[in-house]
Amino acid sequence: MKAVRPPILFLLLLLALPLPGVAHSADSPRKIIIVTTVAPITNIVQNVGAGLAKVIGIVPDGTDSHTFEPVPADAKILGAADMIIVNGLDLELPTVKLAEKVKKATTVILRLGDRTLRKEDWRYDFSFPREQGHPNPHLWPNIALAIRYAEIVRDDLVAFDPTRRKGYIANAETYIAKLRKLDDAIFDCVKTIPPTNRKLVTYHDSFAYFAPRYGMKVIAAIQPSDFSEPGPQEVIRVIKQIKREKVPAVFGSEVFPSKVMEQIARETSVKFIDQLSDDELPAPPNNSFIGMMANNVALMTEALGGKPRCMAGIDTSNAVPGI
Repeated sequence: MKAVRPPILFLLLLLALPLPGVAHSADSPRKIIIVTTVAPITNIVQNVGAGLAKVIGIVPDGTDSHTFEPVPADAKILGAADMIIVNGLDLELPTVKLAEKVKKATTVILRLGDRTLRKEDWRYDFSFPREQGHPNPHLWPNIALAIRYAEIVRDDLVAFDPTRRKGYIANAETYIAKLRKLDDAIFDCVKTIPPTNRKLVTYHDSFAYFAPRYGMKVIAAIQPSDFSEPGPQEVIRVIKQIKREKVPAVFGSEVFPSKVMEQIARETSVKFIDQLSDDELPAPPNNSFIGMMANNVALMTEALGGKPRCMAGIDTSNAVPGI
């Protein structure tokens, strides 16, 4: 059930109260305050802005980003931001709507997805049907697009905060190099999967941009566009498709627990892996976007008959420990 959204007037009144941790001495330039949304976006920004900017993510780990509703405390945070960075592509509509009401006049809202893809490259599918007008927003599992996110963040931070230009550029260079190694490793992992097994059946359609880059195919995504459980006819259709395609495993998510996926796995006698993540970072020491994707690909590769050792050498650390 969605939370009841508080009146905007009440949220505006909160902005009059001081925000802890943002007072700075008059004789030293303060770090700019960047507010972000989902954990992968937050982590990318943290690595590009490491040591140079204060980055605050308002969507808690493990929260369904599609149904997240900001709370009164988030209005204060958004109102104090110098820059607000979201994924865009309609993922965070309630947060963006609130941000536009409470942000400072000089604060820019940066929509990474909208800056990364042209409209003709947006993807629509069962979970994100074209007739509803909201494209699939999950660009970041495609590491080439995640690199573009990092580049856009770097360029906008340099333009907004030019006194720290060298630092942002150096951070981005280091981070993008790590992303490129991850990208290469994903290709290596997929090569070890038998070609007939390079098929994905997932609960939430988080890998629509991932699959075509790495030579895989999304056979089905189970969750409907209203984020409910699928109906009996849809379940029957997916079961038949899995049997016809000889898919060896189906994938769920801890953020989207589903008994339907367990049922489908039982009916088709395939493995059920319920640990994929598109927006929840793993526990330390791998608590990073890179760590999340390395874990996803290792799980996929093993379940589909490949060799996940190709992920063993990936550096999952953040630019600053403890991010």
